Amino acid sequence: MGFTIAQGLLLVLLIASTMAVSTARPIGNSKHTKTPKRIIVGGTNNWKYGFDYPTWAIEHGPFYINDTLVFKYDPPTNKTFPHNVYLLPNLDSFLRCDFTNAQKVANETQGAGEGFEFVLKKPWQPHYFACGVGAHCFNGTMRFFVLPIYHWFR
Repeated sequence: MGFTIAQGLLLVLLIASTMAVSTARPIGNSKHTKTPKRIIVGGTNNWKYGFDYPTWAIEHGPFYINDTLVFKYDPPTNKTFPHNVYLLPNLDSFLRCDFTNAQKVANETQGAGEGFEFVLKKPWQPHYFACGVGAHCFNGTMRFFVLPIYHWFR
């Protein structure tokens, strides 16, 4: 099963906007030094069902090598839904929410407290993240991707 033309066009737009923001360089003669950031996925919303993570990722990019993504979520109880974090292997798996060859990087309890940390180590390689619980990925919001880049220095 493939993806629709609309999904393909949306993906091209997302990648193009990510690349445009990611490759922007500082203007002038100023030295641009950047230390790795610790970024809480979803900000104050944390990692939860119903939040728009694709938009969040676009608005909070660019993401750089050695930045740390922090996934914070409550452990499952009678009052909370469980969550986890998967790293999907490719675009097709991401678009179809196919977890067959995905790597579970955080289980249902690892988001508690200070959260689960994932350091972005692979430059220019998309990292596709999703929640593998129920329909959390399928509704299109509890999944996102980042394309970490090197810091540019002038």
